Amino acid sequence: MTRRYYCPNLPLKGGKVALLDTEAQHAIRVMRANAGDGITLFDGQGNEADATIDAVTRRECFCSANPSTRPNRESTTSLHLGIALPKPDRCRELIERLTEIGVRTVTPVVAARTQREPSAALLEKLRRTVIEACKQSGRNRLMTIQAPVTTATFVAEPAVPSETRWIAHPNDECEDVLRSPPASRPDEETKSYLVAVGPEGGWTDDEVALASQHGFQCLPLGNRIYRIETAAVVIAARLL
Repeated sequence: MTRRYYCPNLPLKGGKVALLDTEAQHAIRVMRANAGDGITLFDGQGNEADATIDAVTRRECFCSANPSTRPNRESTTSLHLGIALPKPDRCRELIERLTEIGVRTVTPVVAARTQREPSAALLEKLRRTVIEACKQSGRNRLMTIQAPVTTATFVAEPAVPSETRWIAHPNDECEDVLRSPPASRPDEETKSYLVAVGPEGGWTDDEVALASQHGFQCLPLGNRIYRIETAAVVIAARLL
């Protein structure tokens, strides 16, 4: 079980710090933490520090943190996924996997065939899932979950330099480039990808045409039709 805790107010030069309520409750009630225990704190922005628990009460956990370090565990590839999220009971595992793999940003897309727009409560739960996945996997930078947008808004997102744009959609004229994605060299600048993954039932012809107008190319994923979460994880794993 992890001894890593999310601490957004981590003192970078070291010092005293109290865990957030949810993190303190995890340390106290689940991990049975005691004064003198060694733990690791991370702030979600890339910083990490060894720390020692000074005191524990019924609801609070106080620590002394060492000066922080910035171990590099991020991919040199920047992947932003726009996903028409599946039903809530399937969302948690999707977000967990994408966080572990190293996706930088997820934007929930409300597509023409989306059955239900994600609620604020669901998004809050998914952001908590990101924290838990980072604690487990050793990732120190939180994956960002943005506010939901329409397909038109997502595909019109301003391009960044050297960005590749794909929309997951079967097309006999397009090569399955994920079979052998271009490898990055250690001295190469960050590669950026903006990829759209559609809802159950797929994108409409109008959505695919609109994406094409904004520089997206169709990205086929082989001979089978995947669930939303499978398609997103396959894309992320191949690129990262």
